[in-house]
Parts: sequence; structure tokens; C-alpha cells
Amino acid sequence: MKILVTGGCGFIGSHIVDDLINMGNDIVVIDNLSTGKIENLNNKATFYNIDIHSDEMERIFEKERPQVVYHKAAQINVQQSIKEPDFDAHVNITGTIKVLECIYKYKVDKIIYASSAAAYGTPKYLPIDESHEKSPISFYGISKYIPEYYIDVFSKLYGFKYTILRYANVYGIRQDPKGEGGVVPIFMGILDGGKSPHIFGNGEQIRDFIYVKDVSSANIAVLNSGDNEIFNVSTGEGTSINTLLKEMNAIYNKNIYAVYEDKRKGDIFESVLSSDKLKSETDWKPRYSLNQGLEEVIRYYNLRNA
Repeated sequence: MKILVTGGCGFIGSHIVDDLINMGNDIVVIDNLSTGKIENLNNKATFYNIDIHSDEMERIFEKERPQVVYHKAAQINVQQSIKEPDFDAHVNITGTIKVLECIYKYKVDKIIYASSAAAYGTPKYLPIDESHEKSPISFYGISKYIPEYYIDVFSKLYGFKYTILRYANVYGIRQDPKGEGGVVPIFMGILDGGKSPHIFGNGEQIRDFIYVKDVSSANIAVLNSGDNEIFNVSTGEGTSINTLLKEMNAIYNKNIYAVYEDKRKGDIFESVLSSDKLKSETDWKPRYSLNQGLEEVIRYYNLRNA
């Protein structure tokens, strides 16, 4: 199958590309390398170094004629979205529209879109299911949620299929510290140096940390199923930032304490998602516990830096 992945040199996108290629698919990657890294690119993929706003996008769709598009290219920094809401909207909203215009024009069968738990805002209940009220408290949350409407209406107007995946806090190998879930690589860098990490707030804020390989497998699970549906991708288990630090201290065999600072604007205090819908409609389930995922990431970077 010919599949195009935007953001395929990025943290999550590159893992999806690897899994799709391992399945025998023909993969095309579009990435402007603003946050993605060329070393993440699978050498079996066809690569175009362009921005999704570029006029070249249409030429690539016309030439490659993908059957499915995984749209992973995005601005992923919550704090940057607050400082630069126009840039955030340009990348995440109008960028998605550009992709959708190519999808309907060149008769792509399906788009699989990476949304975010940030769409929900402050939870009314936990765990958050897909029907929970959507009330983002950051511009990033808005810019990841609004494209869901565009995707649905484009789909109804032009007849292609979609699956929308709302990710919890993803962590793992190849992660940029500036993205969602970036606390894990930030803590890794600090603990490696024997320094104290800075935590915004009291450290009791709760996150649903999910390993990138489980997120990639969720994307694979909806390649041929879950049409015109929205799914959370999560473990369904909450972990405080203090507990995360404790887990990482144990793996590093250290006992480093945090320095606490004022909480940041746009940060949600508690976020735990239910993935029951995805589990019930596909054969997917998360395979990694937090400890297993952390151990794999830390072992990987320790070996690489040895």
C-alpha cells in the first residue's frame, strides 16, 4: 500500500513510518525538518524536504498518489502556542487544511490524524472518554481540536474516510524535550548530569504517560479499521510528576530532589484518558508499563552515549 506520512521524521511519525515499512508498505515522508530530524528517517522511505504549506505538496500528491495519509506534522509546544498563537494556528489548522485539499483532490482513501488530550481542557471526570466536553485551555489545544471539524466536514463533502486519534502524554526514543510529554527527556538530561529538575507546580499534577511504541501500534491498528471514528490513545493510568521523578531516580539509582516553581499558564492539572473504545473496536492495547518504557528509553540512550 502507498502511504504518505507528514512529519515522518518526527518523534512519533518516524516510529509509525518504521512500523508501516516493516509491514511491507511503500512509504512517502513529507517533513520540513523544523523539529523532525533526518537521522530519524527510515532509509526505505521516499523523502521530500518540504513544508506542508508549500505548493510542492500538490505536485507530490499528484506524483505519488497515496492511498492513505498519516498527518503527524504539527506545532507541538504548548508554551510556544501561548507566545505565538498565530504561528501555532498556521501550522496546525491551516496546515491541516492544505493536507485535506490534496487528499480530496487526489482521491486519497483515508486520513489518520494525530489530535491531542489537550482538546479536552480541564477534566470534568476521570478517566476522560471521547464524549467528554471539549474546552481547551491553551491555543495548542484549540489548534489540535479545530482540525477535527475540518476533517469531518471534508470527509462528508468529498467521501474519504478518517480516523482521529487523541493522544495522552507520549514519551520515548527520539523525543524532543519541547513537545507534549517532554518532561521525560528533560528529566533524563538533568538526572544524567546529577542536577535537580525544576517542576512547575507542586509535582502532584497527573499525566497519562504512554510509550511511543504503543502509540505507533495504535496508528497501525486503525489503518484498516475505525473508519470515521475518534479514539483516545492512552494507558488509562495516572502518574504524578513526583512519582515519575521517583521512578526515574530508581532506574538511575539516584536520589535527586526537585526544585518547585510556579505553575505555568495553559497546563492542565489532571489528565487521564480512557482508551476503552479503541480497545473494543480494534485488537490494540498498550504493551508497556511506565517502568518498562522508561527502562527501555534510558537503556537506549545510555548505550548510544557509551
